[in-house]
Amino acid sequence: MNAEPGCAAILNAGSSSIKFALYEAGREGILMYRGQVEGIGLSPHLKVTDVSGTVVAERRWTSGTLDHHDATAEILKLGRELLAGRPVLAFGHRVVHGGMGFDRPVLVDAAVLGELKKLIPLAPLHQPHNLAPIEAIAAAAPDIPQVACFDTAFHRSQPAVAQEFALPREITAAGVRRYGFHGLSYDFIVSRLREIDPALARRRLVIAHLGNGASLCAVHEGRSVASTMGFTAVDGLMMGTRSGALDPGVLLYLMQERGFDARGIEDLLYRKSGLLGVSGISSDMRTLRQSTSPAAAEAIALFIYRIIRETGSLAAALGGLDGMVFTAGIGENDPATRAEVLAGCDWLGLTLDAERNAAGRGVISRDGTPVTVLVVPTDEERMIARYASETLHI
Repeated sequence: MNAEPGCAAILNAGSSSIKFALYEAGREGILMYRGQVEGIGLSPHLKVTDVSGTVVAERRWTSGTLDHHDATAEILKLGRELLAGRPVLAFGHRVVHGGMGFDRPVLVDAAVLGELKKLIPLAPLHQPHNLAPIEAIAAAAPDIPQVACFDTAFHRSQPAVAQEFALPREITAAGVRRYGFHGLSYDFIVSRLREIDPALARRRLVIAHLGNGASLCAVHEGRSVASTMGFTAVDGLMMGTRSGALDPGVLLYLMQERGFDARGIEDLLYRKSGLLGVSGISSDMRTLRQSTSPAAAEAIALFIYRIIRETGSLAAALGGLDGMVFTAGIGENDPATRAEVLAGCDWLGLTLDAERNAAGRGVISRDGTPVTVLVVPTDEERMIARYASETLHI
């Protein structure tokens, strides 16, 4: 019998990276280590820190031959070294798309994996990378259970009218509908609000997940009502390299007049647009804030404008607004973005306290204002660890 508690290992795979974390098993699992393999397919770099932020392991590869399966194997090898015999009781994974069939975390078996592979056409840039570590672990450690947690699941509570496009019914029935994403982040924020301000957590909220990927979600009674992201994670707000919402006629024009094919449009919308495309400088808000280029200022202004406009839309879907939460990389760390968004939403009753905004945590609105505004750090990996423990009762 093991004297020390078991662990939950969490993997969050992207197109060129795998974030991972080790927690003590249990709903309130304690973080032990956090790491990431970046540059998969290019110049991979693995780095792991402990809870104090001290680097405990680091490795680089000079070639791009490391794929997601190989990177997962390296993570497993390093994890065994760090845990020094402590058992891994579960693996938890972020899976971007759960379709209409998966509205909660699920224990992965061959049948579930088969269903998730069928959803690859709905998220071709994300789903294959999410599933690669699951397959690698199933081969390397088949006796350890794996739990898939879905970015779309949080939004399955939306009313049907918020999920449908105005397309023929047979196309909707085939799965072309609004799914919404960043659900694990929104789910975590709601759980934190229940701890910080239980009364506010039950009211009408707009949560702004602003990072390289960006979206807004309208939440009431802790449930998703509407989201800016739709069929794919390119919809809605302008993002680091993604265009956000776009007139479909633009795509027809690009195909008919500019000779774009599907692959070219995909590359344009996902990798060459957004802050990067408008500024011509960078997808990083920090770089753009420091730039004196008019194009950088224009990119920031467009980013802010889209957030303000969509906030009004979601307030309408909610029938009013009681709170707003900023989270993710830009939302948590850029006071200027928060200030500019709130200035454009002052008609909704959002009033900023400059000193609190500069501090950047907790409530940043003035006392006595009708809408409470907060900055709350998100933690998708902790949410996955919680769900893995709950699903497996460990």
